[in-house]
Amino acid sequence: MPVKYVFVTGGVVSGLGKGITAASLGRLLKARGYKVTSQKFDPYINMDPGTMNPIQHGEVFVTDDGAETDLDLGHYERFIDEKLNKQSNVTTGKVYWSILNKERRGDFGGHTVQVIPHVTNEIKSRFYHNEDASETEVAIIEIGGTAGDIESQPFLEALRQFQHEVGHENCILIHVTLIPYLKASGELKTKPTQASVKELQGMGIQPDILVCRSDLPLDDDIKAKIAQFCNVPKKRVIQNLDVDILYELPLAMEKEKLANVACECLNMECPQPDLSDWISMVDAWKHPKHKVRVALVGKYVSLHDAYISVVEALKHGAVANNAEVEIKWVDSELVSNYNVDSFFSDVDGIIVPGGFGDRGIEGMICSIQYAREHKIPYLGLCLGMQLTIVEFARNVLGLKDAHSHEFNENTANPVIHIMPDKEGITDLGGTLRLGSYPCILDEHSKAYQLYGHKQIEERHRHRYEVNNDYREVLQENGMLLSGFSPDGRIVEMVEIPEHPWFIGTQAHPEFKSRPNKPHPLFKGFLAASLAHQNK
Repeated sequence: MPVKYVFVTGGVVSGLGKGITAASLGRLLKARGYKVTSQKFDPYINMDPGTMNPIQHGEVFVTDDGAETDLDLGHYERFIDEKLNKQSNVTTGKVYWSILNKERRGDFGGHTVQVIPHVTNEIKSRFYHNEDASETEVAIIEIGGTAGDIESQPFLEALRQFQHEVGHENCILIHVTLIPYLKASGELKTKPTQASVKELQGMGIQPDILVCRSDLPLDDDIKAKIAQFCNVPKKRVIQNLDVDILYELPLAMEKEKLANVACECLNMECPQPDLSDWISMVDAWKHPKHKVRVALVGKYVSLHDAYISVVEALKHGAVANNAEVEIKWVDSELVSNYNVDSFFSDVDGIIVPGGFGDRGIEGMICSIQYAREHKIPYLGLCLGMQLTIVEFARNVLGLKDAHSHEFNENTANPVIHIMPDKEGITDLGGTLRLGSYPCILDEHSKAYQLYGHKQIEERHRHRYEVNNDYREVLQENGMLLSGFSPDGRIVEMVEIPEHPWFIGTQAHPEFKSRPNKPHPLFKGFLAASLAHQNK
């Protein structure tokens, strides 16, 4: 069977949940036995989100092979439980970079380089990458932006051409739109959806399925009107109402028969899905037996999407403990020795996630000290682990000027310094230690108990590491260096054995957590937080 393609576009306004719709369809098709993969095409000219401000763009999600990608790929991985890769996130920047390199090499034989055919051909070649994945049966491809955006036009034109090349029976389009409700007249309005579909039709593209976001249910008359004006069968007009829990959406879309109509459009069999584990997970999510409060101490707390994988991993870990987690967002810039108790006296656990730049660093260090001294369960991720070393060096070893070279190049005690292979690199893009790396755990560590394996693999995104000159003195004073790279050169995990639960990891374990397969570190952290609450 040739690879089947499902493209997902958005209309009317941004932020309608194209990515979640695409991810939900992926889960429903995978539950039917199909081998599914996902891609995201972003219209921005950046090469990737790696150098973007998280407050503007949200989290940078990292794949096993080291790609810095859009946060939607995190949703894809969490929903379909498949590892994505560098081919899974394509930007306008990547497309033009490739074209300009080809032009410089003379690959175009002196021809004028134009949007059509050169840009569209480059985009289509990225669609065709799915043909190289021998196990892929269905590729779900989200095109970012909104219909009508000038930035998205080359991608939509490439889609139009691609559909003709592979055949409509192998390539369909789902268009996610908004049906606004006007309170004054008490009506749901279909005109914006009609206009959005006409925008696509004007480019030679006809949506096969409409997924309509609305605050109120769509009655048969509304669906019939949308179908008539948008040239789709009524049964392919799918309502998408808000759900209480993000992971409930695949079940809501199953009731709306999204997978059924998609399979019908693609001439695929549509067997009954096995969603039993997903249903059980959602049921546990909706009926927690406990509630636990965790402080997330960060510098990007004005936009929660900047830590979306951490937030989701915390929720996964809570559900595994029959609990609901309440996240207390703490702006690290506001924390000091004078007010620290007011932030953390009412929490059951403290987590310090990753980040870059020196803003709010001292507040994070103060928060870590509070967790250590007050025996509150603590989890430090990437920067959180590095600052754990700084805090320990200052307040246990007595090295008051201890710091990271990232924030103080003149410190006499650089307990964190730049990785040797990153010295002299000034470019920000793509110069980090990125992707999945192995780690060997100490068999006497809490981490080993949680993972159940001596060798693990986690994803990384950093250019600084623990300075090995301080290993011995750290361990002599009560810190266990519990995980190392296989060659023993890089400290990957640390613990304080005398503390009830205090772990730092150089990695980003949040990227590998799944709603029905919670990451062991987050599951253990939430269990410890519940135990602290009971104590």
